[in-house]
Formats: sequence, structure tokens, C-alpha cells
Amino acid sequence: MITILTRFFTLQPFRRMLLTLAVLFFCIYPANLWAGHRKDTIRQLDNLITQNDAALLTDAQGNILYQKNASKALVPASVLKVFTALTAFYYLGPDYRFVTEFYQDAQGNLKVKGYGDPSFTSEDLLEIAEAMKGQFHHFNDLILDAAYFKTPLVIPGREFSNNPYDAPNGALCVNFNTVFFKKRNGVLVSAETQTPLLPIALKRIRQSGLKTGRITFSHDHNDITLYTGHLLRFFLTKEGIEIKGAVKIGLINLERDTLILKRRSKFKLTQVISRLLEYSNNFTANQLLIAWGAKAYGAPGDLAKGLKAARVFARDVLKLENLQIAEGSGISRQNRITALTVLKILNAFEPYHLMMRHQGREFYKTGSLTGVKTRAGYLKAGNGQLYRFVVMLNTPGKSAGAVVNKLKAFFVNYHHYLK
Repeated sequence: MITILTRFFTLQPFRRMLLTLAVLFFCIYPANLWAGHRKDTIRQLDNLITQNDAALLTDAQGNILYQKNASKALVPASVLKVFTALTAFYYLGPDYRFVTEFYQDAQGNLKVKGYGDPSFTSEDLLEIAEAMKGQFHHFNDLILDAAYFKTPLVIPGREFSNNPYDAPNGALCVNFNTVFFKKRNGVLVSAETQTPLLPIALKRIRQSGLKTGRITFSHDHNDITLYTGHLLRFFLTKEGIEIKGAVKIGLINLERDTLILKRRSKFKLTQVISRLLEYSNNFTANQLLIAWGAKAYGAPGDLAKGLKAARVFARDVLKLENLQIAEGSGISRQNRITALTVLKILNAFEPYHLMMRHQGREFYKTGSLTGVKTRAGYLKAGNGQLYRFVVMLNTPGKSAGAVVNKLKAFFVNYHHYLK
């Protein structure tokens, strides 16, 4: 250091001045450059975020780099599913697996009891039939017990349409309560090779008037539960096990009926949540809500118990304020949440952020309703630290992408400045 100073003072005055100016320039320029970028980006963001919108960005330590309307309660749409995931982990546990039980009673009936498995599919029913092959040759009636969930379940925001996102919830459902079909040579057939097109589904398709696509079953006449039973009977028959009687609704008698098979889901809750965050399935989200309500407060599970448990978790564990939740998927416009509250949810969800969809350095969950666009998640810095961002647009016609791009520019410039 002494040598450097000695050489500095031996320079000619003009050269000393030039060197001093150069040092000052390179010390001050990055800060000035960042200040300029920051001012421009904030101005652009402020123009994009109007009265019914909100956005924020924090660094990895939680320091807010940008915010506007962050305390305003807005409709979160499917961004709410991040909170749903955390609540499910809390009450059910990451390694939880849904079960479906099979009993035989003294009259030779096969009884099936569901506990709300959201991932129950035709493939599961086929494997169940294969497991029973050789052990049983026939049953009398096939009796379905869906009493673990209260019915009918009315979910705020769900409409009575054929769209898969409007599929109703129940304790014993299969294939997300939907049937995918098409026409081939003028004849209605299944569009999924693993699932036959049964008469109960054909009747519903003809009632819908659709020529191709998907229909959803409803609670009317216990259709969602009975469809599961009819599909199970198809696979049992295929494996040589006859159902001699009817497919009907009933109850398990735990004192008298004999458990013959307990089917555990192939998927742990972590896998269910990963798929939920990727595909944003509303049916799955509310299956989880009703299931954790039954776990917390006893069967039958219903919306009220699920919401009560969610609010307790939000208040006592996450210490959340200003959270108004009407269901678990984000489909209801009665849901209200602030960007600051979403930030707290993201802080808690950080250990699970790899479950989210990701693109480059961004891990995110989107939400979309008519007139509502939301997006929240993490931006990963070069050193591995995670910045958080929240975008909630409740102004019709806006795109969250434009705001997110500005936040990303803010993030990149800030990170370069720190270097």
C-alpha cells in the first residue's frame, strides 16, 4: 500500500488528476447506473400497476425492493394453491397417501369406502381388479360408501358446466369426475384407451349435447359415486369376477364387514402437490381442503371444516393477516389476499419451491380468472439465493407477463449492481 501511494505521488500533477478521476468514475458509475435503472423501472412498473392491482419484489433477505398496493386485498385466483399446498402438508403430512378400502359383508356383497383420493383413476381400478383375481369369483351387490365427505359439496365459484375445472368433489371419485370422449365413424367412443365408455357415461354425454370433448359428472342421483362403481364392475368382470346384483350406494359396517383390500395411492402427497402446482387442478385442491378438514375435525369432511382448519393454520402457524378464503383452488372471487400476505406464504413455501413450474431462473404459480391475472414465485440469483415476487392484476385486460418482465429487469440490474 505504501509503495502504491509513493508511486502515485511521484506522478506528474496532471496524471495524478486523471488517475483520481478514473478511480472516482469507476467507484461512482455503478451506483449511478443502478440508480438510473431503478428510477426508470419503478416508473414503468408504477404505470402498469393501477388501482386494482398490486406487485412487489424482495431480495433474498426479505427486504422489499419494489412494492405498490402491496396491502390491498385482491382476488388471487390459482396463486391461492400455494397456500393450499402448505396447509395440506401441515395437516396430512408430505408422505401421506390416500387410501380406498374394500370390504365383504355377510351377504356376499363387495363394499368400497372412499376417503377422497384425488388421483384415483381407471388404472387403479384395473390394478384392484387384478389383485382380487383368483381370490374371489363373484359378489352379489357392489355397495359404494362415499360418506367420508358430506354431499352435496357446494364450492363457491364452481359452475355447473362440463369444464373439467368445474368437476364436483366427493369421497369416492375416479378420473377427476370427467369422461373424455370422441366420435369415430359416427359412433361415440372413449378418447382414453384405458377407460371404456360405459352406458352411465353415454347417457350423460347425450344429455350434454356435445359431440366430442369432456363431460363432468354431478352429485345428481349420486352420479359421481355410481360412475366409480360401474367402472370398477367393468374391470372386475374383465378379470373374471362377477357382480351378480346392483351397483348402489350404502355404508360400511366396521363391526361386521371384513376388510379384504386396502388400496394405498401410488402417489405421496408431495407428488400430488407437484401435479397440483403444475396442472392447477381445482378438483384436486378442494379434495385436499375437505380431506384435511375431516382429518382435523372428524368425518364427514365438508367445506366449513376445511376452511376452519385453513384459517387456524394461517393464523397460528403462518401468522397471516388479511386472508379471506372461501375455498382452496382460487376459483372463487370471494377469496381475497394481499401481496404482502402472499409474500409470507412464499417465505414458508421456499423449501418446496422446486415443486413449482419453472422457466430459466423463475419458479412460479400463475392464476387466471376472467379479468384477473396473477403470478407469484421466486427468481433465483447466480449465487443460488431466491428473490420473491408477487403480481396480482384485478384490472380486466391486463397481462401479468409484462409486469413480471419489468420485475425481472429490476432483479437483474439490482443483482449486477451488488456484484
